[in-house]
Amino acid sequence: MPDRIQCEFFLIRYVPDVVKGEFVNVGVVLREAGATAESTIVRFTRDWTRVRCMDAEADTSLLEALESEIADRLRLGAKDTKPVMQLLEDTLSNSVQITEPRAALAESIPAELEQLMRLYVEPIKMKQERRRTGRAAIQAAMRTEFERAGVWSLMRKRIAASLYTRPGDPMKLDCGYKTEPREVKTDPLVRIFHAVSLENEVDAAKGLAWAAPQLRDGVRRVEGVELELTAIVEPLRTLSTEEGERDSEATDRYRFGVEAMEREAIRVVTLSDLARVAETARFELRV
Repeated sequence: MPDRIQCEFFLIRYVPDVVKGEFVNVGVVLREAGATAESTIVRFTRDWTRVRCMDAEADTSLLEALESEIADRLRLGAKDTKPVMQLLEDTLSNSVQITEPRAALAESIPAELEQLMRLYVEPIKMKQERRRTGRAAIQAAMRTEFERAGVWSLMRKRIAASLYTRPGDPMKLDCGYKTEPREVKTDPLVRIFHAVSLENEVDAAKGLAWAAPQLRDGVRRVEGVELELTAIVEPLRTLSTEEGERDSEATDRYRFGVEAMEREAIRVVTLSDLARVAETARFELRV
């Protein structure tokens, strides 16, 4: 039997009411004992159901953004968790806390991380649990592919459209990055990706199409480069009735949404093309 790896892990907890002391685990920090800070791995949950059950007003977008912040602080702070504690105190007034380290013996770091997430963080999966659908499913698939390519932490998330349109614009675009010229001469540009479900939210496609010219002008004005706006949608073949027959109305809505976006020069990509999109991001961000 191969020697196991001595590790230590911390749990990240969301504590909506510090006085009551009730909490829910939302993430794990894992690193090999005595190893360099660069070996630290941070993983947050992708399912915020338990957080929302405890606090319906929880800002899960802020919690998601905190994942990369904690990873950066831990790497910069080596073995000292005080920089992370300070970050949590400054950011969320102790509503997010990190536990004392606990020891673990791992066959491998990735396998141990998955095991800790199952034991301490992820909700128990019910046999009859409904499949995640719509925009939430597309967002989850986007994050998974970008993480697999190693670029998720390098991307901007929940990009405020008001940066490029006008104050008060409530739209938040899912993620994006700015390319840089490489050895082969290419013009830099901003790539922004946004999940649009054409299953039952065709108005979202119309809204993105309406905003596209203003976003494009704003990026040109603020960033000094062109914008490539990409909508990630589910494949048409997934839109069918329970009997497996193609729903003609759903098909018409789907095509209408795609055409509305493409008329405004929005690049429309299906989930089946996400791996290629993520690989392009990996190349352009030089990962």
